[in-house]
Amino acid sequence: MGKRDWEAEKIARVREWLLAWYERNRRDLPWRRSQNPYAIWVSEVMLQQTRVAVVVERYQKFMARFPTLVSLALAPVEEVLALWSGLGYYRRARMLHKAAQFVADHNQGNLPQTAEELRLLPGIGAYTAAAIASIAHGERIAVVDGNVERVLCRLEGWDAGDKAVRHRVEELAAKLVCPQRPGDWNQALMELGALVCLPSKPQCALCPVAAGCKTQGEHPTAPRPPMHSREAAYALAVRHGKLAGQFHREVLLEQRKDLQTVMPGMWELPALKETTVPEAELRMTLRHAIMQVNYYVRIRTVYAGDIDTLTVAGGGERRWVPLGKAAGMALTGLARKVLARAHLLPTAPLDELAPENDPEGLPATPFQRRK
Repeated sequence: MGKRDWEAEKIARVREWLLAWYERNRRDLPWRRSQNPYAIWVSEVMLQQTRVAVVVERYQKFMARFPTLVSLALAPVEEVLALWSGLGYYRRARMLHKAAQFVADHNQGNLPQTAEELRLLPGIGAYTAAAIASIAHGERIAVVDGNVERVLCRLEGWDAGDKAVRHRVEELAAKLVCPQRPGDWNQALMELGALVCLPSKPQCALCPVAAGCKTQGEHPTAPRPPMHSREAAYALAVRHGKLAGQFHREVLLEQRKDLQTVMPGMWELPALKETTVPEAELRMTLRHAIMQVNYYVRIRTVYAGDIDTLTVAGGGERRWVPLGKAAGMALTGLARKVLARAHLLPTAPLDELAPENDPEGLPATPFQRRK
């Protein structure tokens, strides 16, 4: 038997084993109940950098408000950001909105069907285009995220920390795609990495393709960048106001400038001039992770008459906002978390979220998709 025949036979076996395993073990996720390309697009964008458990709730709320691409395109970006608040990496929401507007204006609200055409849209890279095209339209194209890279590197005994391996991973992924079920195949491979072929302590005894794996366990990976620690402090200023003859409470928020590269246009609490806070004025302390930085945050109760003295004038617009309206604004994840812990918002935040922001000019890499 020639080498080419052996390779074809092995590929056929791996496809059969993995697809059968996927049928039995796939998670029931809301975006898997539809082949609507718009719904798949939204889910894939949300899943970049973010855990599935967090995305499920946010995805359902987002789709309830924007059930179609056109409804998303017609919405103001501030409303889109408000629903995205807490998912982090807000550039994703901006580019999703921008691409939806482009499709609504130029393609009658219909997403292109091929990966090549999808990549021409703002914010859609090779990974997202391949996911939409294969799952929604059955295009035979490989999807390579961090889970797929790890699985294939272990199968072949490659060093995942070697940058030169990336090209080999993509070649192997393209060869393995099942022509009859490309969408299911891509999801099966990602699911295997998320549930069985874990970064640490992989469950090899449960793996459907363990017989063909050259690693059989953990393998060397590139070390993660070290986390850094910083201190920060913000003012929580609440006052009584009157609207339409009714008294209510208002909170002071400040909007980040549109020129800022990190979270432009988002609303946050005013920053304090000093990170040290007198014990009597300390409202709460909390930790908040943004990318590779752990922020240890102090929140100080500040009265209206002390705002100018105690806070930094960031240059953005400041506004007293009724608490009933604050929840619907595009708040930073930290601001939403603080207001919820202070019982000033109707719902509590999810504490364990993805890193909150990336530089506005840099895309979030799909190789960092969370399980």
